[in-house]
Amino acid sequence: MGDTAGMAVPHYMASGMGGIRSGGDLVARMQFTKNMKIGPAKEYVAKKLGISALDIADEHVMRELREELKIGVITGVPGAPRGIAAKMNIERLLDIKINSCDKFREMTKK
Repeated sequence: MGDTAGMAVPHYMASGMGGIRSGGDLVARMQFTKNMKIGPAKEYVAKKLGISALDIADEHVMRELREELKIGVITGVPGAPRGIAAKMNIERLLDIKINSCDKFREMTKK
């Protein structure tokens, strides 16, 4: 199995419900930053997004919403925020701090 094929499964798992394909990355952020259990984390994210907790796992609902809210999608969309810009939008949306955003702000003060 080549390097590319060996990374296919971990990449798929990281970008599925646990990642940016739906809303798993947002739920995980709440679990880690606010020490929430999964149920309350889903409810918090759903409320912030204005959708039901079930919709968080729906790739089609989340794709449109992620584009609209500018919080990143799995495939590139011309002109849409990616990387740190998307993370900064996630910070504002969820009312949390993200370490990489703080580091970026520190670096750009100079």
